[in-house]
Amino acid sequence: MIQVNFITASGDKVTAEAEEGFSLLEVGQAAGMPLEGTCEGQMACSTCHVIVDPEWFARLPEAGEEEEDMLDLAAGVQRTSRLSCQIALTGDLDGLEVRIPAESHDLQGV
Repeated sequence: MIQVNFITASGDKVTAEAEEGFSLLEVGQAAGMPLEGTCEGQMACSTCHVIVDPEWFARLPEAGEEEEDMLDLAAGVQRTSRLSCQIALTGDLDGLEVRIPAESHDLQGV
């Protein structure tokens, strides 16, 4: 199992576990994080935006041009921002830490 640490907008730490191959979006949603993922991982929105801890950011594959374009539309983007739907969990990412931007709201959960 791969462990992922989510830091909520209020600073709480939520740890979740998943099997290799799941996307960070799927794990976050299962853990109750406000990651809407409106486009269901098709990279047609930015509602699954997360901020990756700088220590982990360099370990991720680089974002493609399409992902960068979607991040341009996200609120609260930072240097280590990524779309969680584009991060496939592997054993190398065990312990990954990401922060949920304060601007994140899951309107599907309302």
